Amino acid sequence: MNKIIRLCLLLFWMVICAGCWNRRELNELGIQVGTAIDKVGDQYQVAVQVVVPGEVTPRLSSGRAPVTLYKATAPTIFEAFRKLTETSPRKIYSAHIRTLVIGEPLAREGIANVLDLLSRNPEARTDYYVVVSRGTPAEDTLKVLTSLEKIPAHNLFYSIDTSSKVWSPTTAITMDEIIDQMVSEGTNLVLPGVRRIGNTKKGEQKSNVEEIEPSSHLRTTGLAMFKKDKLIGWLNEDEGRGYNYIRNNVKSSVGHLDCPDGGKIALETLRSDTKMEGRMVKGEPVIHLKIINQSNIGEVECKIDITDPNTISSLEQQVQERIKLLMQKVIAKVQNNYHVDIFGFGQAIYKSDPKAWKRIKADWESYFSKLKVEYEMQVTIPRTGTTNNSFKNYLKE
Repeated sequence: MNKIIRLCLLLFWMVICAGCWNRRELNELGIQVGTAIDKVGDQYQVAVQVVVPGEVTPRLSSGRAPVTLYKATAPTIFEAFRKLTETSPRKIYSAHIRTLVIGEPLAREGIANVLDLLSRNPEARTDYYVVVSRGTPAEDTLKVLTSLEKIPAHNLFYSIDTSSKVWSPTTAITMDEIIDQMVSEGTNLVLPGVRRIGNTKKGEQKSNVEEIEPSSHLRTTGLAMFKKDKLIGWLNEDEGRGYNYIRNNVKSSVGHLDCPDGGKIALETLRSDTKMEGRMVKGEPVIHLKIINQSNIGEVECKIDITDPNTISSLEQQVQERIKLLMQKVIAKVQNNYHVDIFGFGQAIYKSDPKAWKRIKADWESYFSKLKVEYEMQVTIPRTGTTNNSFKNYLKE
């Protein structure tokens, strides 16, 4: 009898709980695609980029901007988000956010508060990219209208994504990866930077997307290094490439070598894999990096015989030295100037020898600054493109 009663109660609750009890209609929501957070005095300013539905559909477009921007300032970030309703006619819906931009002054002060709020929000997913705005407020980064992508936040998302996959000086990192890096033993956070280029006022106008060469655009540039949650410095293009080789972030890239008799030869990285191992040697931590790289000849500006195996062997050796030099330079800069482990070397020691890590982690900054790094390189060039030697070798006199 008890089973029958329980079954009846279960069926009753299934009936009364059916349906979308917390549904929200699309025409009642403002779809947030981009977020910018700055520090203004002792308060936080939140700016959100919201889609104008009719303007992203070609048949319905009236020629207005495809997005609009709402902003509010308050003592806490949560209050600022709710305060957006003072100017927005709709409740801001954050499930479709693609890009979060953090102002450089706020990043230097600390981003823990930003991450705490956004990681608690059950509405938003954590697969959006996070960047630091260099030289301009984060709010202004979201104001630049773009041509190929109607929605600027989508344009910034795809720019970061594409650049990280085919051009290794930058990297793409999502919110869940950020939190993972910040709470993991023996590593510190690195975020990509974005800079606004050109005429800032014209970049906010529709005429910016009506020109062949826009008056203003965004450029992903540099990598921001953090100590705990505070921005402490930047890596330039070559340093960013060295960092990504160490962190095994390089999917594809292009570089060049100087030819013996002048000119250059460009090579494309087709595959790159880095294995990092940590160990203790006589009480001191040592890092071993093993890099396996496969490259392709993409351009030849000089007279060399690339059909000669000796030439290919020489090029492979030069690529090895170049990649090794990129890694050595960025490690030396960070060890000497910043003393903060952004490479995950401490994590490698922790994984290989937890007891040793427990003993040295309190003084890891000192250990890191004098850490020995060993390199094992293997570079192959199996392809020379669709031709062998350049036709320039056979030009008529």
